[in-house]
Amino acid sequence: MSKTIIVTGGAGFIGSNFIHTLVAERPDWRIVNLDALTYAGNLENLAAVETHPGYTFVHGDIRRAEDVARAFDAAGQVDYLVHFAAESHVDRSIESGLPFVTSNVVGTQVLLDVSRERGLGKFVHVSTDEVYGSLGETGYFTEDTPLSPNSPYSASKTASDLLVRAAVHTHGFPACITRCSNNYGPWQFPEKLIPLMIANARADKALPIYGDGLYVRDWLYVVDHCEAILRVAEAGEAGEVYNIGGNNEYPNLTIVKTLLQALGKPESLITFVKDRPGHDRRYAIDASKIRAELGWEPRFTFEQALPLTIRWYESQDEWTQRVMSGAYRDYYDRQYGDRV
Repeated sequence: MSKTIIVTGGAGFIGSNFIHTLVAERPDWRIVNLDALTYAGNLENLAAVETHPGYTFVHGDIRRAEDVARAFDAAGQVDYLVHFAAESHVDRSIESGLPFVTSNVVGTQVLLDVSRERGLGKFVHVSTDEVYGSLGETGYFTEDTPLSPNSPYSASKTASDLLVRAAVHTHGFPACITRCSNNYGPWQFPEKLIPLMIANARADKALPIYGDGLYVRDWLYVVDHCEAILRVAEAGEAGEVYNIGGNNEYPNLTIVKTLLQALGKPESLITFVKDRPGHDRRYAIDASKIRAELGWEPRFTFEQALPLTIRWYESQDEWTQRVMSGAYRDYYDRQYGDRV
């Protein structure tokens, strides 16, 4: 049965992958992509779906109720809204936390308000395992782990999670929250670890690693994440939180050495740099709830998906160069300048 979905931040890394997943797996759905096209929003990621009959792009900011309303107007009756739009880079939040508060906190509240007014079917709030803080050498984050954010970014995401929770309990609003581990895969902006290291290694540039490089993350292939979010949208119970993890724990240094080996580059490119302030030592997700209740589990191991990711970036030199130079931002003007 055909559905209508609004995707916020659909031109970003995970959002654009999610739209590709929708087009492939739910081709009869109507998709409205609401994106402000900040530095990490790249419509070139979605060039292949531009002509899909059910796809519509709305250029707008989630912090502006009138922009959110335009997305609802374009969609009509909306079954699902999946909320990716966020400032997401920890390093940038350390430089200035205010953009993270306005986008992640204020923007989420605006979305909640307009969604309630419009009678939305279900709201899926895409969050992060960083809201839980840092783990020791053992243990896993569960949905009941206390929230203990340690960066301005994770604090802003925690606040947005709590606003969604409040909407559920105060207004009976139909919302779920997902919290994922570190994503990797196609179309990731090259400020994040894996695409940055691939780009630098291929160019024989230094590979900067924070501290001792032994910070552990649970790596989740973005395709698996998108399939999990779709499952939560269709079958998740309102008011519930679902952790989404890849069962792939690796220290950053191991990731970088694996990439260098795969690319045939020397480990001498590794350069250790001053540690990030407040750097969480380890994240690891217990995803048993979504597995037991919704039947989702990752299809890809790290050993399968990392080579796929490397090959994607090797085949996308022009995309990478355009992103790193900023030229990708011209795409909107070329495609939409005379239509919006």
